[in-house]
Amino acid sequence: MKPPALRRSSPLHRSILAAALGWGLLAGCQHGSASERALGPRDQARVYLEQNQPARALPLLEELHAKAPEDLDVARALTEAQVKAGRTDAWVAELQRRNAQAERPVNHYMLGLAWFSRASDAGAPALAAFERAIALVPSEPEFHYRLGIAHLESEQYAAALGPLRRAAELAPERAAVRLPLAKALHRTGDSPGAVAALSAVVRAAPTPSEVAIARALMDQLADPFAGFPKAAEGKLEEGLRFLHELDVPQQAILAFEEILHDYPDLAVVHALLGLAYQRLDDAGRAVDEFKQAIELAPRDGKNHFYLGELYLSRQRADAARESFAKAVTFNPLLDDAWFRLGELHLEKRELAAAREAFRILTWLQPDAVPPRGKLALVYQLEGDFPAAERELRHVVEKDPENMEFTLRLGLLFAERSQRARRAEERRAASEEARKWLLKVLEEQPDNALASRALQQVKAQ
Repeated sequence: MKPPALRRSSPLHRSILAAALGWGLLAGCQHGSASERALGPRDQARVYLEQNQPARALPLLEELHAKAPEDLDVARALTEAQVKAGRTDAWVAELQRRNAQAERPVNHYMLGLAWFSRASDAGAPALAAFERAIALVPSEPEFHYRLGIAHLESEQYAAALGPLRRAAELAPERAAVRLPLAKALHRTGDSPGAVAALSAVVRAAPTPSEVAIARALMDQLADPFAGFPKAAEGKLEEGLRFLHELDVPQQAILAFEEILHDYPDLAVVHALLGLAYQRLDDAGRAVDEFKQAIELAPRDGKNHFYLGELYLSRQRADAARESFAKAVTFNPLLDDAWFRLGELHLEKRELAAAREAFRILTWLQPDAVPPRGKLALVYQLEGDFPAAERELRHVVEKDPENMEFTLRLGLLFAERSQRARRAEERRAASEEARKWLLKVLEEQPDNALASRALQQVKAQ
């Protein structure tokens, strides 16, 4: 695995964050056409909203809201439909009328959402509505979250911190809550706090869109070229071209050393110089440069990762594991560092630590096969066969031609049949093992491992 190249990172566009922190989805909503399954009213309303047909969604959502008036997912979707239907003013007036008759937190919540959807001059009324909802139900994390978002989108970063921190305390399992918190912390100068928030995100089963936002935030937090002197940019580009495009590390070294002659404290150039020496298999010089980069920028996770890769290539597993652990502490979005860390823990049979590393990686790379294979192996070693089966099936269902994972499913069920205590459980596992092993042998008749496992299953 080649170490990731150090390149200039692009800025985080506000529109990315705003889009991801918008209305949200109805809880429990599953996508699928009506031909695939009968849609319930929640699902059907969501489809209508996604198709920009708010008028058709409104009656469904109004009925759902009447039945469950405190359901915030429904309340949020109902407000979204009102706004998309061009009825924002009428909806605001209706919510104000309802509150005048009988004040309720959900009405203030919807009122805040409706105000927030309007022009920027509606910021104060939106804040007031969310604050009133919090005053009525201070334990509801969604109210704090929306208040924080309203402050954040108004660029009131310090004011956003309190409600966003409170939302994270009340709903620690929600990855989405910590994304705007990370942005607010970064904008108020607390980079370590922002990284800690992103570290919590990657451990909270984030969605692909949440991972994308987290990566963009982390790129901004860990931009090694921030503040790079303009006078050295031309020589930097030259060195990067020699290193990454032309694969001429000797020339890259000359370019980077010329920069360091004038600017000796540029951590990123020391890291690049280390990569160039590593390319020449000069491990001693590479280690020196990586350590110099770490000394100058101790919280840059990539520098620790590069050093870990070098240690690993020299069979210094313990030192490598320590470096990779620091890498993900300072940059929890470093996929390769998580993979290396998981492998090293697995080799030492530190199964809990390996499980955490590979599980995080399956969230960071949901479509990648290797992390799921490693996670399945950890589960199997722990004796958690259902979890191992889930990870293997995830791959096989998406790629039925993947014979490696098909074989592993067969071997997993073969092991389950051997360990089963009840005859019924043993019989079911044996049948599954036969099915998967026979599928492998149909494609690979000479597969000795599948053949041997099948014979053992038949002999039980």
